[in-house]
Amino acid sequence: MKTMRNPLFGCMASALMTLAATPALAQLQLPAPSPAAKVSQAVGVSEISVEYSSPGVKGRKVWGELVPNDKAWRSGANAATKITFSHPVTFGDKAVPAGSYAIVSLPSQKGWKVMLNTDLGLWRGAAPYDASKDVASVSATTAAIPARERLTYLFTDTTDTSTRLDLEWEKLRVSVPITVDTAAFAKANIEQAEKSAASMHANAASYLAGTPQDLPAALKHADAAVAANPTWYAHWTRANVLSQMGKYAEARKAAQTAWDLGQKDKNFYARDQVTQSLAEWKNKK
Repeated sequence: MKTMRNPLFGCMASALMTLAATPALAQLQLPAPSPAAKVSQAVGVSEISVEYSSPGVKGRKVWGELVPNDKAWRSGANAATKITFSHPVTFGDKAVPAGSYAIVSLPSQKGWKVMLNTDLGLWRGAAPYDASKDVASVSATTAAIPARERLTYLFTDTTDTSTRLDLEWEKLRVSVPITVDTAAFAKANIEQAEKSAASMHANAASYLAGTPQDLPAALKHADAAVAANPTWYAHWTRANVLSQMGKYAEARKAAQTAWDLGQKDKNFYARDQVTQSLAEWKNKK
């Protein structure tokens, strides 16, 4: 007996195979109602960035209806709006550590408040806003602006030490000043660069000291290491180079300085070597 194949089954199987073999259908891309956006600004040696979703007005009444008064708002659409500081800042009049925070706004006809909250998961699922997690809550200024269809964040009036964060949407601008202690951060960068330079010079001196013909160059690097960052290690490196050059009086002086500085450093790991060398070089000229 011959089995008859159902032609309808064959058509359905063929259609399913065609769908499975068409990955574009599973990756269909359409315009987002509130597209993702990011803006960043360098302020001196610091960087500040804001990541957010940008809803449109779309003919709706925004303030007081779409965004209710006196109710915590995500300051954008979808997930919480995120602001990131590479260095500590003063947000409004509040000191804020470096890091990332959710921007939470409190619109009001009496005046706006803007908060920075440590919970970046706000408005994902059922995560409620918890004011106890705010690191800053400041008053914001508002101003009327020409109509803007999509919510937009801007950095304006930027200098080496300050900027202003503006949220603009519909016909309203909400602003918070941000200041940065650029002088302190620049000084710290300079000091770090000097330490790095001192370490490089000390390492170069130690390497070159292994070859007699390179001793003059080794001493130059040792001198540069001491000039850049006069630590016990820099002086000890210089003492070793001087001893190999037969300049024991100068070597003893450098080793003694290394010893004195080492007493204040809990990581004075060359203590025994310095002690032994001072004893050995005592009677050498």
